[in-house]
Amino acid sequence: MGERVLIALGGNAMTSPEGSASPEDQRLAVEQAMAHAAALIRAGHEVMLTHGNGPQVGNILLKNQLAAHVVPPVPLDWCVAQTQGTIGTLMMNALERALAPLPAKVAAVVTRTLVDRDDHAFADPVKPIGQYFPEDDARRFEKLGQTWKRFERGWRRVVASPEPIEILDADAAIALMEAGYTVVASGGGGVPVVRTPDGTLDGVEAVIDKDLAAAVLARAVRATALVIATDVPGAVAGFGTPTARPIGRVGVGELRLLQAAGHFASGSMGPKVEAALRFVGDGGRRAVITSLEHIGAALGETTGATGIIGTILER
Repeated sequence: MGERVLIALGGNAMTSPEGSASPEDQRLAVEQAMAHAAALIRAGHEVMLTHGNGPQVGNILLKNQLAAHVVPPVPLDWCVAQTQGTIGTLMMNALERALAPLPAKVAAVVTRTLVDRDDHAFADPVKPIGQYFPEDDARRFEKLGQTWKRFERGWRRVVASPEPIEILDADAAIALMEAGYTVVASGGGGVPVVRTPDGTLDGVEAVIDKDLAAAVLARAVRATALVIATDVPGAVAGFGTPTARPIGRVGVGELRLLQAAGHFASGSMGPKVEAALRFVGDGGRRAVITSLEHIGAALGETTGATGIIGTILER
């Protein structure tokens, strides 16, 4: 029996191995990713897709900054919405090609994610985005209301990264799935919005962690499995030390202990592990952290597997 699987692709899965985000490199990378998604669909799984957008938003921000003296920079929630449309279109086209000659119904949903306007992240923006700039440029952008911070390599813009509360357009995604569509949703963690006192919604200058948002989306659409696709085979305990060991099949309790011991960096594997724990802790059947080429094997693994094909968390 197939599962309802949410696959969360990192933004770097839409660039070349060298990190190039040129249109052609993005198109080729998306085609490779969609070949793996198509294999799951052919195997009988019901697939939903979400994706990161770091390199793509970085490109838009660079254009904003270079042209700031000509046209006003667009807000960050607009940037996220733009990348949802662009990457969603690439993924739809690529998945349809990968499934041919089977008839394919694919849709991308511009998706908003609700955050708390009083989230402490807004008072202390720490999430770096975009490229490094000299101090003079950073000071100029600060006059436009942006927050910039000095790093070892230069100055970089920092923004709030609040907790995702609700994927507001999940019902639309569910309706499309029940009509037979493979759906792309909540790209870049979703367009960040807050509820105003009169009950309406406003976009905010923030970025939402894609993996944490994926856990919220997976539960909202009643997925049984959350697959977090990354560029490594799985999580590692003691990464960078002589005692490093890959983590294969693991329980919630053991993974929580490893997390509490500081084995997962906040800027890389940390959010992925936390998303997996939240999803399974909220009732999901299993969460997998693995590389694209191992997705099928990780979902099909039962017993007697040889080697590590991903970090597989089950309840």
